[in-house]
Amino acid sequence: MEYGRPTELDEALALLAGGRRTILAGGTDLYPAIAAAALPGDILDIGAIAGLRGIVEGAEAWRIGAGTTWTDLARATLPAAFNALKQAALEIGSVQIQNTATIVGNLCNASPAADGVPALLILDAQLELQSAEKTRHLPLKDFILGVRKTARRSNELVTAIVLPKRAVSGRSDFQKLGARRYLVISIAMVAARIAVEDDRISEAALAIGSCSAVAQRLSSLESDLVGRRIGPALAEHICAAAVATHVAPIADIRGSAEYRTHAAAELLRRAVANAAGTA
Repeated sequence: MEYGRPTELDEALALLAGGRRTILAGGTDLYPAIAAAALPGDILDIGAIAGLRGIVEGAEAWRIGAGTTWTDLARATLPAAFNALKQAALEIGSVQIQNTATIVGNLCNASPAADGVPALLILDAQLELQSAEKTRHLPLKDFILGVRKTARRSNELVTAIVLPKRAVSGRSDFQKLGARRYLVISIAMVAARIAVEDDRISEAALAIGSCSAVAQRLSSLESDLVGRRIGPALAEHICAAAVATHVAPIADIRGSAEYRTHAAAELLRRAVANAAGTA
């Protein structure tokens, strides 16, 4: 096994061009997944590339570097549209995990129960992927293809999450249900972003995770919310039947498919009410 720990991005991309490597960032997903006594294959540790860490506001987009940890995000001063993502940051394992785990790693691990995905979907997140030859951008909804499967090519490194300014409006909220309060895999989770003008919803973005192989945006429910007046009954029409048209939840030891669907609908009602300020 060859272990590489470059300090420059160009060096890392050159190593990837030379052959397939397992990328190591925080390592909180990689290490527990290894059953063998040694890491499989060659390793590319990107933890020493200082330029990959940090959150930067640009003229047209926010940029979250690939080395940014959940603690970095939770402590950052960000617009209210990021609230759901910051709430999710505090649900990612223990404080020790939050200090080490990276946001991009949560996406690349491609777990259906990855807490960061719904909160990024409602911000129209894109992934920046770089190889030695070129850079490309891919919407998050097209990046995660299935359970533990992404569209990243073997010679590419995800260098950043890009959030367009047009999607960073309004307020957002994140809701998660697990078997206990902390340190738990989600049974269901949702994120909602709501923008309000003249007491009516001008923009709505809703996403649900842990209820299908890949987290989903709820386009029909979003359209139905736009134009509705803010009030106590705002989210009453969000029901299990409406949620079920978007997801295909599994039944496992944590809950039945029917339970997940009903739980997701209740979480969504709460998230919408919180994001709209009507809770």
